[in-house]
Amino acid sequence: MTDESSLDRRDFMLAAVGGAAASIALASDHAAAQTATAKLPGGTIYTGDTVDGKPVVSTLGVADLEPGKLHRLYFRGVEGPSGQPWLVSVAVLRGAKPGKRVTLVSGVHGDEMSSIHAVQTIIDGLDPAVMGGTVMAVFDVSRPAIENMGRRWPNSGRGADLIDLNRVWPGDENGPSAPARHAGLLFNRLIRPNSDYVLDFHTGFTGIDAPAFHLAKMDVPEIRAMAELFPIDQIFDNAGYPGLLTDALFQVGIPAFTPEIGNGRRLDLTMIPLFVEGTMNVLKLHGIIEGPIGRTGRDMGIFVGNSLFPVLATAGGIVEHLVKLTDAVNPGQKIAIQRNMFGEIVAEYTSQVDGKIGGLRSDATSEPGNVIAFILFNRTPPSGAEDYPE
Repeated sequence: MTDESSLDRRDFMLAAVGGAAASIALASDHAAAQTATAKLPGGTIYTGDTVDGKPVVSTLGVADLEPGKLHRLYFRGVEGPSGQPWLVSVAVLRGAKPGKRVTLVSGVHGDEMSSIHAVQTIIDGLDPAVMGGTVMAVFDVSRPAIENMGRRWPNSGRGADLIDLNRVWPGDENGPSAPARHAGLLFNRLIRPNSDYVLDFHTGFTGIDAPAFHLAKMDVPEIRAMAELFPIDQIFDNAGYPGLLTDALFQVGIPAFTPEIGNGRRLDLTMIPLFVEGTMNVLKLHGIIEGPIGRTGRDMGIFVGNSLFPVLATAGGIVEHLVKLTDAVNPGQKIAIQRNMFGEIVAEYTSQVDGKIGGLRSDATSEPGNVIAFILFNRTPPSGAEDYPE
């Protein structure tokens, strides 16, 4: 890609889109080091505290919980500047019968309200008395970010740092920042030891209208089987990179992928049911609940692409989109125009690839360098570097 395609690293990360590992069992040197140092718990450790009648734990083993019931509790995370710990809300539905363990994560970014609402809705629709296996829901991983309705954790280590929690997994319980330690506690003592599969729910970032889509390693059969069960628009077939929760889980042998539910900072009550239905399909796939599979990606004509092309603003002014989300576009097709305050056209934007619109700037104005649009497309074979949102 040209220099013009480079994105602000505050919101984007340069990552290779080479083929993902075919086996879920592969382990990098980084993952091996984490495995060697992590002390995985053997059972639940209660702190002795209760908050609103819910017990607080510093380590969770779901096998310790009574079968056939819903358990609500708080997980004790890292301490904040005041010395008080950040408590993470957790619900565990332990089925009456043994089976697989599926974990639903939300709130890794603080402006992703639809992700939290989707997980709440899924939990409300389950009955542990008739379930097999366990469903664990983690609602508010990044509490400090949620309190500020912001994407990043406001860290006080070097003044006013803003740290993206989904860039530090698997974390480090003795790391150099509070977010890294928080991630390490959750990874080692909550998520990893209690999960056979993980769905890490997110939304698009603030400022971009996004369709219903996933980030998923589609060449891994166990991940593909789950990702295709959602009645959504698009899947970005992407290998990920170190720092993402899903990548950290993959490196220790846990299949995981990222459902993305529309826009940040709001509840998308039209899109959320699609992800609830897809998750219920996943739970049926793994035998946790019974019933026929509902709508899937095949029913929706889902589009899978392995690359994402960003169209960047070259001028300042008011943007008028000429396409809609999920529209098919061709090289040379005009997708947006931009006008200055006199109404004069100062820039026109075209697609450089065959693909489908995977994101559109939601603000009416733009400075140079902002993303105007993302185009999901297929590069064969995948090569080079791709910028993408997460």
